[in-house]
Amino acid sequence: MSGRGVLVTGASRGIGRAVAAAFAERGDRVAIHHRDSAGDAASLLGALKGDGHAVVQADLADPEAVRSMVAAAAEALGGRIDVLVNNAGVFLHHPITELTYEEWQDAWQRTLGVNLMGAANTAWCALRHMGEGGRIVNVSSRGAFRGEPDSPAYGASKAGLNALGQSLAIALAPRGIAVATVAPGFVETDMTNEHLKAPRGDAIRAQSPFGRVARPEEIAAAIVYLASPEAEWASGAVLDLNGASYLR
Repeated sequence: MSGRGVLVTGASRGIGRAVAAAFAERGDRVAIHHRDSAGDAASLLGALKGDGHAVVQADLADPEAVRSMVAAAAEALGGRIDVLVNNAGVFLHHPITELTYEEWQDAWQRTLGVNLMGAANTAWCALRHMGEGGRIVNVSSRGAFRGEPDSPAYGASKAGLNALGQSLAIALAPRGIAVATVAPGFVETDMTNEHLKAPRGDAIRAQSPFGRVARPEEIAAAIVYLASPEAEWASGAVLDLNGASYLR
């Protein structure tokens, strides 16, 4: 089989969809993961350039579902996973001053279960199918640095994802595997469309001196680079992709 085997979580929409398309465009074979958007995943499968692609399904908050999904992805990709992109995530509105204790617990468990534990478990499972030269790229958020006052579990999960990536970068370097992270700001996707409507959208776009938010393809381009053989020395890096809307 030609090209590398690439597993992209949360690939049916938004950033993940652009990432899957970008890898396919360069001749790689892509396993498109989704949780409950089979129609979107199927439409992407039919649209990707090249062949050898597949669709896999799992709720990333379920450790056994993750194990089965990664095994299915590896099998579909010819027995190996060369690149893992941990992109899937959930963003829940849960301000601490407005929720019951039970609602607060649920929001944290759901968010960490997908955004952090889901990514950690997917990486553990993918590593069993990854050899020297493998790449893991995590999709974090500027919220890990600037805070998410109405969605604190999201900010905390992304900060944890940054730390996970750096820890794995050190642990896996002796095996020739590089791990890096991108931290986007607002990106124009179906998940953010409601936020980007006027007048709030105008304020969000004004956060960047460019007067806009990112396009999914811009995030995908960075991920493709970080997954390339040339990017080994970027292992451990957290790359800000927010159009100078937040500087640290």
